[in-house]
Amino acid sequence: MEEVEKSVEKDVSNVPAIETGAEAKVPVEPEEVNTTAPEPSTDGIKAPETETAAEPMDADEKKVEPQVIHGAGKGKRVMVSEPEPALASTPAGEAAPSTGNTLDESVPSTKSAQGKDDSIATAQPESLDDKTAGPSTSASPLLPLEVGTKVNCLWRDNKWHQVRVIERRKLESEGPDTEYQYYVHYVEFNRRLDEWVSLKNMDLSTVLTEDAVQQEGASGRTRNQKRKNDEVAHEDGHEEFDPASLREHEEFTKVKNINRIEMGKFDVQTWYFSPFPAEFAPCEKLYFCEFCLNFMKRKEQQQRHMRKCELRHPPGDEIYRSGNVAFFEVDGKKEKIYCQNLCYLAKLFLDHKTLYYDVDLFLFYILCECDERGYHVVGYFSKEKNSEEGYNLACILTFPQYQRKGFGKILIAFSYELSKKEHKVGTPERPLSDLGLLSYRSYWTRVLLNIIKKRRGNISIKDLSEMTAIKTDDIISTLQHLNLIQYQKGQHVIYANPKIIEQQLKEVGSGAPIDASKLIWTPYNSEKDYVGYRG
Repeated sequence: MEEVEKSVEKDVSNVPAIETGAEAKVPVEPEEVNTTAPEPSTDGIKAPETETAAEPMDADEKKVEPQVIHGAGKGKRVMVSEPEPALASTPAGEAAPSTGNTLDESVPSTKSAQGKDDSIATAQPESLDDKTAGPSTSASPLLPLEVGTKVNCLWRDNKWHQVRVIERRKLESEGPDTEYQYYVHYVEFNRRLDEWVSLKNMDLSTVLTEDAVQQEGASGRTRNQKRKNDEVAHEDGHEEFDPASLREHEEFTKVKNINRIEMGKFDVQTWYFSPFPAEFAPCEKLYFCEFCLNFMKRKEQQQRHMRKCELRHPPGDEIYRSGNVAFFEVDGKKEKIYCQNLCYLAKLFLDHKTLYYDVDLFLFYILCECDERGYHVVGYFSKEKNSEEGYNLACILTFPQYQRKGFGKILIAFSYELSKKEHKVGTPERPLSDLGLLSYRSYWTRVLLNIIKKRRGNISIKDLSEMTAIKTDDIISTLQHLNLIQYQKGQHVIYANPKIIEQQLKEVGSGAPIDASKLIWTPYNSEKDYVGYRG
């Protein structure tokens, strides 16, 4: 204990007086900064102006602790805390408290693997870089946190990420203090990761209020930040919205109203808002019949329904089967309730989807996995009966429980197989979601490069389009993305290096070919449908 007091007196003796009305530099010894980040030089770090002048310290006055600076790292803001009271004596057998950090009582602590309390506010995590490490605006932020506040939050990967508070709600508590949960958006990630969190997952020393966020935004953004924001907006698939409509869309769909669904043997966490009828939302969990897609609020209702439901496949025509994979064509006009339920369900996993009720003009192609219990819905794509723009697909989705199994490739390949049957060139309706764009680009790359690899002699982009039913614009954009096409003398020229082609094919992996001989399907005839409707 005597060694601690001597070291404190030695540090205090080096603290200069702060002059009134001027910015005084606070010298910080490297060993005084308690942080997990590298220890850069603290030259040039200035303390904020004080409201009253600090009188020089006399020899017989009581010594105080030096000012403490939280955080380190080039480009980070610095928080100067109030002086701490003198250190109390430490009982034998206990470690002396650190003088390098202050801990507010409102900041929760987490348990380490050894069982010790590790304060969240003591240091910035190593995984937090300069752009995500928000500055402390207050040693004890006002609770509850306001909507629009930014703060660092602990995610499932056990790393800190900056989040923005979207909404908050009160929890039912028996104690005198009201507890809140906060719906947060992870700034650098897709909205599908938004979730409800509590204060124990937040680092309150990094709170940025909404006013501070607006001031930071008003100060201007770098060119790289602007480009990154533009790319994020493009990946989110909202190019069809103007700024006002986009704000309205985000405001209406900002909070998920259904958190989980149970469908068959799967319990799935949802991604986005879906406009279910008022009596079903908000709801923590919905229960779906995996055959007719009716949804209920209670498990008992689902069990009663399953005992009565006689449907074991989608209510349409089976047009393809190969092994345990089958496709059904469902007319939105004939099976309106089923298709509307499918749209409700799909919206939970699609951010940009706007079709919910008007399903009469669409055909739905349902991909199913077959077993002894029936046909289980894996995914689907919809298609306009008569598309003036030549779209061969309007919306596509593989449900999360079946993703990463190659079903997305089957859906895309099947849509182009239908285009070949119609003797048309097709393209998916824009905008594509981030996952949809990746899937389509992978399909285009695999199909085009396999043809170029086997081709002997010259081949034009028009020839590729006729052979694959892929639109020429999609072929050009894909080859440009692969750096396999150049524009010379008024035309596009393909440069096919065998090594590059082999490398690209290896990256996209094997495909999921459709056996055209097993497809039993007649293209939609609007005139025949009209005559049948009139009759």
